[in-house]
Amino acid sequence: MTVHQESPWGIDEYDVPEYLLRIGQSEAVHGEPSAHLLRDLHRAHVETLPFSNVQVLLGDHPGVSPSSVQASLITNRRGGYCFEHAQLFSGVLERLGFDVRRSLGRVGSPSNTRTHMTVVVTIDEVQYLCDPGFGVSVREPMPLIDGRPHVEGDREFTAVRHTETAGQVWELRRDGEPQHFSDGLPVVPVDVHAGHLTTSRDGFGPFMDHLMVMRHTTEGHVTVTEEARTVRRAGRPTRRERLSPEATIDAVQELGVRITDPERATLIEQVAEMRRS
Repeated sequence: MTVHQESPWGIDEYDVPEYLLRIGQSEAVHGEPSAHLLRDLHRAHVETLPFSNVQVLLGDHPGVSPSSVQASLITNRRGGYCFEHAQLFSGVLERLGFDVRRSLGRVGSPSNTRTHMTVVVTIDEVQYLCDPGFGVSVREPMPLIDGRPHVEGDREFTAVRHTETAGQVWELRRDGEPQHFSDGLPVVPVDVHAGHLTTSRDGFGPFMDHLMVMRHTTEGHVTVTEEARTVRRAGRPTRRERLSPEATIDAVQELGVRITDPERATLIEQVAEMRRS
């Protein structure tokens, strides 16, 4: 691993060998930063570590400090959302010697609050958008080239640059639809803490009212909500299955989220209540 300067992001809290072992990329510790290595790490991350708001629903989310992120995503295998995934991914990349910039963005509309976190990595003067914590986003790093299509299977992503606002904003579109708007303003750890508090405690957005667990697979993508499990595979029709509350939590566990028996019972009750409301 590369020797690095002291970071305000607490990246020394991340157990890089344990992370790489978890995602099946142990040899990366000996690799040099490259677009190929970045692609392998990004794919392995999103195909292994689930997006999940289970800890928010259970009311026991430990927060987004580096030690909590390491515990949630790697040690305890609880999954997490953007503030966890992006912090862990960017911290590991820095430890491996990559040129990393953290970015905050607005989901769905440029008028929303900044509650999404992405990672921009520069390699040979090319900037790559890494989006490990959005749930349904790019599987691989995407070059930030204005208007250039980035095709993955049967989905097309496009980065659109906006310069009419203060500073530069990149809009990510999936199949032509806006996903989020990420800016180039400086980001410090307290911004991430504030964003986490907004989404996990103040009731802003869907995380406190809906089940949202997702993960890329080698064949496509799986989403589990309180309403259904949706399975997407390139070249095949999307399959949407209405499950019982019990089977819904089974599906959550199948995506890699560890749940205790008491938590399972609580989540089943929550799913049933969400369907009634």
